[in-house]
Amino acid sequence: MKKYLLAAALLVNATMSYAQNADSIMMRRISDEVLLHSTSYSNLKVLCKEIGHRLSGTPAAAKAVAWGKEAMQVAGADTVWLQPVKVPHWVRGKESLKIKTAHNNTYHLQLLSIGNTVGTDGKVLSAQVVMVNDIEAFKKLPKKQVRGKIIFFNYRFKQDLVNPFEGYGDAGFYRWTAPNWASAKGAAGVIIRSVSTGIDDFPHTGSMRYADTVQPIPAVAIGNMGADKLEADCKKGIVTAMLSSECKMLADEQSYNVIGEIKGTEQPEKIVLVGGHLDSWDIGEGAHDDGAGCVQSIEVIRAMKALGIKPRYTVRAVLFMNEENGLKGGLAYGDSAKARKETHLFAIETDAGGFSPRGIGLAMSNDKRKQVQQYRNLFLPYGVYDFDGEEGGADISPLRRQGVPVAGLLPDPQRYFDLHHTANDVFEQISHRELKMGAATLTQIVYLISKHGL
Repeated sequence: MKKYLLAAALLVNATMSYAQNADSIMMRRISDEVLLHSTSYSNLKVLCKEIGHRLSGTPAAAKAVAWGKEAMQVAGADTVWLQPVKVPHWVRGKESLKIKTAHNNTYHLQLLSIGNTVGTDGKVLSAQVVMVNDIEAFKKLPKKQVRGKIIFFNYRFKQDLVNPFEGYGDAGFYRWTAPNWASAKGAAGVIIRSVSTGIDDFPHTGSMRYADTVQPIPAVAIGNMGADKLEADCKKGIVTAMLSSECKMLADEQSYNVIGEIKGTEQPEKIVLVGGHLDSWDIGEGAHDDGAGCVQSIEVIRAMKALGIKPRYTVRAVLFMNEENGLKGGLAYGDSAKARKETHLFAIETDAGGFSPRGIGLAMSNDKRKQVQQYRNLFLPYGVYDFDGEEGGADISPLRRQGVPVAGLLPDPQRYFDLHHTANDVFEQISHRELKMGAATLTQIVYLISKHGL
């Protein structure tokens, strides 16, 4: 009996070794195909330079949808379609911020209104600046010291964190909610130190939402160097800010998610999804956030087709619309998947920049996590080693709530929050090598899941 058990164990090990060797060979072929023939970099150049920034609801976003559909078709997707989604349409308009110090010196600060905020209708809002370093200091202010003032939340992004993404929620908390705190105490407006790791004067925009219980007030962000200057002046005496902005919300617009897929050969009703978001903020070119993720997702389709890979399950690439200031595309996709009773085996999103891939975050049950982690050694030759984090993505979060195992590509994080949501997020900030390595990693993990399941 022991002989039979030993023979069976040896057979299992040999089979697993053969499968891993075959996968290793295919992963090398994928890497070679992407590094030598990828269209991701040229696609991104067109998206950034010919279309540019593409906030949802704008004509540029509509052009991006048309571009995405054509790019999916050129990549060789078996089927390409547009999924309708109603999206918000926020416009920025002109904006300015002038500071008057205690000694009557004046200067202008670079600023960006926070996304979805109201403006001043183009009029000048002039008010004393009250600086606080964190929420605890703000809570201690009596209403009479807040009423009619512009509150400067001078909260710094934590620089001692090795992974800056761990600090995004901490500092982003002020962007998302500070206008509500300030309005509840009667403030006239809000200035925040940008959610930024950069030592520069590029302001960062980003989204927020007003609570139903408060009066909307203007909210803007300033770069770290500008915040340092304002901080120093506030410490010297009374500072007055003169803020003017035209931003406002218009009526919702019709837009679309762009979807392309390769039909599965054995169980086409089961889906392995890869995606990024097509919209960007209305400054810069949305190169890292998230043009990179879009062209990498398209590249998964192109590379698999070029290599003649015939997946057991359907491989679907999705370019989501309106991740930045509403998540309407992700919600629409999740609702559609539920209504159509679609089965998603796995969904991975790439929305952390086009930098060198370092890992794949996994948000799923322990047994499925262990299954994916078994592939770690296959990825080590490509510098991809981190499979321990829990990561998904905003657009696939509705799928996660439905029980779908989700994941997120983890590029090197060190420069992302220097560029994120700024005018400096442009095509020139992208390395074609790093972009292609990320596309190869995505194609490799999609290949493995579409072959072995999850």
